[in-house]
Order: sequence, then structure tokens, then C-alpha cells
Amino acid sequence: MAKVDYAALAPQLLDKVGGEGNVRSMTHCATRLRLVLADESKAATAQIKQLPGVVTVVQAGGQYQVVIGNDVPMLYEELGRITSLGPGSEAAEQPAEEGNLFDRFIKLISALINPVLWTLAGAGLIKAMLALLTTLGWMSDTGTTHTILNAAGDSVFYFLPIVLAISAARRFKANEITAVAIAGALVYPDIVALADADSVTFIGIPVIMASYSSSLLPIIFSTWIQGYLERWLKRVLPSTIRNFTVPLLVLAIMVPLVLMTIGPVTTALSSGISGGIQALFRIAPWAAGAVMGAFWQVFVMFGIHWGFVPIMLADYDNPGYSVMAAPLFAAVLAQAAAMLAVMIRTRSAQMRQVAGPAALSAFLAGITEPGIYGVNLPLKRPFIAGCIGGAVGGAIIAMGGGASSAFVFPSLIAVPALLQYGNVTVTFIGIGVAVAIGFVLALVLGFNESDAADSAAENSADAEDPAAAETTTALGAPVAGRAMPLEKVTDPVFSSGALGGGIAVRPNGSGRITVTAPAAGTLLTVMDSGHAYGIKTDDGVELLVHVGLDTVQLEGRGFTPKVTVGQRVARGQQLAEVDLEVVREGGYDPTTILVVTNTASLAGVVPVADADVVADADVVEIDH
Repeated sequence: MAKVDYAALAPQLLDKVGGEGNVRSMTHCATRLRLVLADESKAATAQIKQLPGVVTVVQAGGQYQVVIGNDVPMLYEELGRITSLGPGSEAAEQPAEEGNLFDRFIKLISALINPVLWTLAGAGLIKAMLALLTTLGWMSDTGTTHTILNAAGDSVFYFLPIVLAISAARRFKANEITAVAIAGALVYPDIVALADADSVTFIGIPVIMASYSSSLLPIIFSTWIQGYLERWLKRVLPSTIRNFTVPLLVLAIMVPLVLMTIGPVTTALSSGISGGIQALFRIAPWAAGAVMGAFWQVFVMFGIHWGFVPIMLADYDNPGYSVMAAPLFAAVLAQAAAMLAVMIRTRSAQMRQVAGPAALSAFLAGITEPGIYGVNLPLKRPFIAGCIGGAVGGAIIAMGGGASSAFVFPSLIAVPALLQYGNVTVTFIGIGVAVAIGFVLALVLGFNESDAADSAAENSADAEDPAAAETTTALGAPVAGRAMPLEKVTDPVFSSGALGGGIAVRPNGSGRITVTAPAAGTLLTVMDSGHAYGIKTDDGVELLVHVGLDTVQLEGRGFTPKVTVGQRVARGQQLAEVDLEVVREGGYDPTTILVVTNTASLAGVVPVADADVVADADVVEIDH
């Protein structure tokens, strides 16, 4: 696949999401750039999907997620160079208040974990490899080499409250150093030792002690309250003593408060949830494992998986392993096997170029998004095959008591994390069964080869050679009526040429009319209201047919779409029926716009009609 120039991609993407002013916050995870947009309708989603290096776009949980793959930090860095949206900026850390409580919780966890995600994964692999070396007898767990390497792998988990204090302070607009000091108090050696004390009091008030190493929720809630406390103190304290008295009072108040209230409550909450899930694995392990194995990739697609991360992290602290994480190996590797089957079976060179690297990335690193969005999900059957394999393998792993001893991305490299708990033989059988089912089912069920070619062309960063496709040289009128230059349209967005060159047609007569495709191609956009259609031709010309001006306000009244997203259409094929009387009675202009949205990439877009035309008559010439 072609090397992506992220320095060039960054300004293109920023422009197509509506500019920096439309971005309320920007973060990224393992494979996705996660944006919260002020107005998602300003984002040119169809065009963004066609940018080199973009796998797809997912809109879920209040986030506009641009799937990039393993190199997403490079794009994030380039966007940080040209905007004020980088790490630590107000926009980058701006909490998103929209959405229900669950959506907001998911976004919060995502924002706090993202900065440390890769460090957690890397440290987890060190712990997994140490487990492998000691299990095989190649290293003593009492030697100094083991001690040093274990410190390298375990420190970020042990001091997780301190690490999270930084991102939480940025999120909640609290002082970072003070937040770190509060977190440090939670894992201070003398405080840790008090967890085993018979009786602990603070000014005579009993304190329920717990271990806060590797904890997540106490420091999050603590920093949230810290932010409010600091802002209040800054308002009421004199400026002459504010600089030192604010941190003095915050530390004096927050550390005892966390240990007496926030800590015990959040620890009990976390332990309760974790205990409930572990109980489910004990009572019906096959069901729990099957659900996690079958639906984990669905959870990832919608960002719901972030809700499981705090539970898993709590499990690694107590009891020291996570039974929930083990079936995820079946989920991930079954999808990777399905991608491999697609690579072997497909006759499309473009699909093979996507499926091969995606399968390798999923097998070795546990990164599945490029393959899910670029291969398995568009082809449907391979995705289903992977889910079935994950369900069966996950059930087997859970019945064998499999568990992960470290926070790792489920992958072949991370398998050593499964060697310490449960029946290891059964765990490996579960993984093998998941891979075999995902691979064999994807081969047997197959997929529509034309879908494979379309998916590869749309999702691969290597575009299909335009010379191999029929060249678009002229566009047909989408409706019958009076053709006129865009400059005469009353809507300045169209008349200014901001969206590209083209032509406008004012429909003749009244009653119902037919809107037709101006060229052959694939429908990238079909608005729910039926008033706008985006088409991409085989040689890369991007078209927008917009029926009426501001007709989105009709909310679909008078419009009857006849096509769906992803459908291929021929030139002159019906796109919709429109009732002109409904449009006019609503007070809207029925003038229909035909715009070439990627005009800048073409040699010329020339209107050739300024008179009455019939539907499908040549009205625009394209010069490549």
C-alpha cells in the first residue's frame, strides 16, 4: 500500500470536517482520530472516506471517528502542528457534555485512557513475556534481572493513579501537579501499609483503608472535585496569598476526603462490578465467554469497549487477573483469520492489498479496525464468520477458566499473558478453534466478489487506476427544466463555487417529477430527507445532486428516494421522485443543483447548457 503523507492529509481532513472552528475536541486511540464536532453536518463524510490513508468514518457515541490504523498518532501530531487542538490545549481536553450519561462516561474514559494506552500495552507485554520466561524456567522470578524488568513492566500499573492524574487534571481543568500530589498520597508507602492496619482514624473519625495502587476511579472522582474546589478557592482567596494557599488547602482537604469517602466508595463500586462479572463467569462461563467473544468487535466499533477498561484494570489489581479479557483473544484472532481467508479467496487485487496487511496487523498486534472496516464488515459474511468463531472460542476459554495476567492487546504476541491462570491447554484449544472457525467459515460462506472489488476501491489508500475505468466526459441533467449557471442561484454556497463547479436546473411544470443520476457510479450519500445524493464515478469524479434550496427543512416531505447508500447506478437511473407542489407550498425554491465537488482535482468542469433541457441531456463537460 502506498505511503501516506500525513502532513498533506492533515489540512485536507481539517478542511473537510468543517475547519478548526467546528472541532470542539480532538483525541485519538489505537487506530482512530476521535473528534467531537460542533456541527457534524458540516463534515463532508463521503469525501473524507476517500482521502488517502482514511479507512472509514464512524459516527457513534457523540464522536466523529476517522479510522486511520496504526499510524493515527502521526496524523494527530500533524493536526497538532497546524491547529491549537494538540495535547494540553483547551480544545483537545474540552469535555463533551452532549449525549446521555452512558455516552458521556464512555467519552470520559476514552479521553483519560488514550494518552497512556500504548504505554499500558507495551508494559503489559513485558509482564506477559516475563510470565512466559519464568513458566518455561528460562528466568528465575527471584533474580535481580527479573526484578528490574518487572519494575519496567509493572510501574505504570502500580502508579496508575499518578499517571491518570495528569490526563484527568487536563480534562477537569485542575492543577496537574496538585493532582499528581494527591494521587501520590494514595500510593505513598505509609498509606499502603495502613491497608493492613487493624484500626485507622483521622481526627478521631474511622477510615476504611484499601489499596489504591493500580486504581482508576478514586483519582478520577478526586480530580473532578479538585477542579471545582480550586476554582472556588481562587475566587474567594486574596491574590496576595492565593498561589500557595490554594494547593495547601486542596491537598489538606482532598487527601483525607479521598481516603475517607471517595476511595472506599469507588473501590467498593469497582469491586462490586468486577465481582458480579466474575460471578457470571463462574455460574455460566460458556455464556459469558461466548458473549465477549462474539460481540467484542461490535463493542469496539461503537466505542462501548471503553466501559470495560476500568473493570479489567481493577481486576489486574485484585484478584490480579482478568477472566473477562481472556475470551477477547478468540474474538480478535477469529476476525484476523477471516481477513486471511478473504485475502486467499478474493480475486480482487485491491481487496488482497487491504486484507493481507490487515490480517497481519490483527494477528500480531491485535489491531483489527483496518480489517474490520476495510474487509470483514463491508463483505458481511467474513465478519459474521469471525463473530461465530469468537463466540465458540470465547466459550471454550471461559469454561477452562482462562484469564489474562496483564493488560495487553489480544494478539499472538500477547499470548504469554494467558499462561498463568486457568487450564492453559483449554485456553489454547479455544484460541485454535476460534481461528479455525473464523478462517473456514469465511472460506466456505464466501462473499460477493463485486462487493470485494467495490470495498477495496473505496477503502484502500491505493485508488484504482483511472485508466482502467470508463472515463466520465459529460454529465446529464438530473431533472428537466431551465438550465442556468450556478452564479444565478440565490444560495451563496452554490453560487460562489465553494462546493465546486457545475450547473443548476429549475424544474418545469408542477406535480411529481423524477430526479435521475447525471453519471454512472456508486452512491456515497443518500440524505434521509431525500433531497441530496452524492455519487462517485468509477474514474473518481465526485458529484452532488441537491434538489431544491434549503429543502432539508422539509424533513423529507414531498421526497421519495428510490436508491440507497452503496448502490451502483447507471446514468439516467432514477434517484428519487419529488412533489414540486409540496416544495413550493413550503416556501422553498425547487432549483436542482449539480455540483462536481472535487472540481479542484480535475482539469475542467464546464457548463454547456443555458436553456431548456430534458432530463439526462448533456449539461456539463468534464476535462480530466
